[in-house]
Amino acid sequence: MALGKILVACGWPYVNHLPHLGTLVQVLSADVAARYYRMKGEEVVMVSGSDEHGTPIEVEAVKQGISPKDLSDRNHKLVSSLLEKWGISFNNYTRTESPVHKDFVRDFHRKIEKNGYVFTQETELPRCPNCQRFLPDRFVEGRCPFCGDEEARGDQCEKCGKLLDPDKLINPRCTICGTKPIFRRVTHWYFDLPKFAEQLLEYIENNKQLPGNARNFSLNFIKEGLKPRPVTRDSKWGILAPFKGAEDKTLYVWFENVLGYVSATIEYFRDRGEPEKWKEYWFNKDAKTLYFIGKDNIPFHTIIFPALLLASHEDYNLPWNVSATEFLQYKGEAFSKSRRIGVWIDEALELFPADYWRYFLIATRPETKDTNFSWELFIEKVNADLNDTFGNFIHRTLTFINTRFNSEVPKPSRLDQDDERILKALEEKVKTIAKEIEACRLQSAANNTISTSRIGNQYLNEKEPWNVIKKDMGKAANTIYVAAQVVKALAIVSAPFIPFAAEELWRILNLPGSVHEQKWDEALKPLPASHKVGRAKPLFQKIEADSEKLAETLEKVRERSSKTA
Repeated sequence: MALGKILVACGWPYVNHLPHLGTLVQVLSADVAARYYRMKGEEVVMVSGSDEHGTPIEVEAVKQGISPKDLSDRNHKLVSSLLEKWGISFNNYTRTESPVHKDFVRDFHRKIEKNGYVFTQETELPRCPNCQRFLPDRFVEGRCPFCGDEEARGDQCEKCGKLLDPDKLINPRCTICGTKPIFRRVTHWYFDLPKFAEQLLEYIENNKQLPGNARNFSLNFIKEGLKPRPVTRDSKWGILAPFKGAEDKTLYVWFENVLGYVSATIEYFRDRGEPEKWKEYWFNKDAKTLYFIGKDNIPFHTIIFPALLLASHEDYNLPWNVSATEFLQYKGEAFSKSRRIGVWIDEALELFPADYWRYFLIATRPETKDTNFSWELFIEKVNADLNDTFGNFIHRTLTFINTRFNSEVPKPSRLDQDDERILKALEEKVKTIAKEIEACRLQSAANNTISTSRIGNQYLNEKEPWNVIKKDMGKAANTIYVAAQVVKALAIVSAPFIPFAAEELWRILNLPGSVHEQKWDEALKPLPASHKVGRAKPLFQKIEADSEKLAETLEKVRERSSKTA
C-alpha cells in the first residue's frame, strides 16, 4: 500500500564524543527504512543532525579546555564525514547550531508561551560550591532512587529510563569535580505538560503502529501523572530562551532538539528552492513520520515532542511510529559515550568495511530485549551469513555462468517442480522482507535476506548442475537460470542493508543505473536469458579472528574502558 510522503528520522547524536555502535543502531535503522521506502516509490525525506547544545557538550569542553562551540564544530564535521562512510542516506544531516533551527525553535517557543503553556516558577537548583556555578541536570550524577544505579544523571537514569530531577538523586555529586552540590532557589520557565495528558493518552492508545515498549512505557508515564517540565537552564551554551526576563538563560536541550525534526525539513526544502514544501510532510494527514530511537528517549518522542506540537495549535502531524530499540550492551553494560564504554564508529571502519557492520548491527538489532555485543558473534555472523551463505551463493552462480555459459544467463526450457518451487519461495521472501521492514522488524528482515540466499545454496546443492551439465545441458541451464533470478532479487532486497555490496553486485550483473535507483518490484522481474553478466568476484572476505589488526583494536577498547571503570 502506497504511503505517499514519508519523513524518516532518527535521534540526534550528541557530539560531545564520536558516536558508538549503540547510537549507530538507530541511525542505521532509519537508513534501512528510508532506502526501502524510496525503492517502493515513496517521496522520502530522511533528516537528523548533530545535537550540539546541552550539558554533555559543556562537560566535555571543560575537560578539554576548549569552548563548546569549538568542540561541537569539530565533532559535527567528523560525525558528518563518518556517517557518509557508513552509507547513511540522509537528505539533510544538519546541526542544532544551524541558524534555521535556532530561529524556528525561538519562534516556536514564543508561540506556545503566547498560547498559555509556559509559566514561571521558583525552584531549587544545584550549585557547585567548588566550581562556583549552577549545575544543569547533566552536570549532576548520583544514585537512581528507582533502580539504584550509581551513575544516574540529573535528568534521566540511563539504566532504567526514568526521568529525574537533580534533587531526586541520592548522594548527588558534580560531574566536573565530584563535590556535593548545594541547592539554591532560582526562577525558571516551565512547559505546562499536564494540560496535554488527555490528548496524549488518546494519541498513544489510538496509535496502533507504536511498538509495545514505546506504548507501554508512555501509558505508564502518563498514568503516573505528568508534571510541568522546566524549559530553561542556567547555561551559557545553547539557544537563548526567547521569554521576557529569561535573557540570561538557554532552552533545555530536550525542548529544542526534538523540534529539529521540523527545522531540518524546513532547511532541506529551503535549500532546494521549495520553501513551502516542508508543510506537505508536517501538515498533510496522508504523510507519515517515522522515528528510530533508543528506549531511553521514548518519553521525549511520545510525550514531550507531541505535546509541544499540540501546544502550537497548528495541527502538526504527530509521530506515526516510534521504533525504540532496547540497549546494545558491551560486556553487560550499556554502550555509553560519557563513560567511554563500547566501540566507536571510526574504530569500527578502521577494522572492517561498513557493510559488515551494517549487516551485523541490523541482524542483531535489540528489538525486544537488551543484547550484548561480542566480537565472537560479530565474526560468526559476518563469516557464516555474509561470506559463506550470501556471498558464496552469488559467487557460485555467477562463476558457473562465466565458465559454462559464456557469461550469459542461460535460456530455460521447461522448468520442473523444484524450479517453480524456488521461484515461488523467492516471491514469498521478497514480500516477507518488505512487510517486516514496514513493521520495523528489521532484524528479521535482514536475516530473511540471508535465508533467501540459503535457499539458493540448498537448491544448487540439490540440483548439482556441475554434474547434470555433463548429461543434460537443458536441466543445468534451468537450474542456473533460476539461481540467476535469486541473485538478481538479492541485489535489490539487500540494498537497504548492505548498500555498497548491493551496488557492486548490480554492477557485476551488468544492469543499468544504480541499484539504489531501482524499484522494489524489480526484484521479481526476470533477468532475461542471454543477458551478459560481468566477471564474478567475492563480495566479502572471511574475518580471521586472530588478526593483528583486530587484536590492536580490542586492546584499545580495553584500555579506554579500564580508564573510566
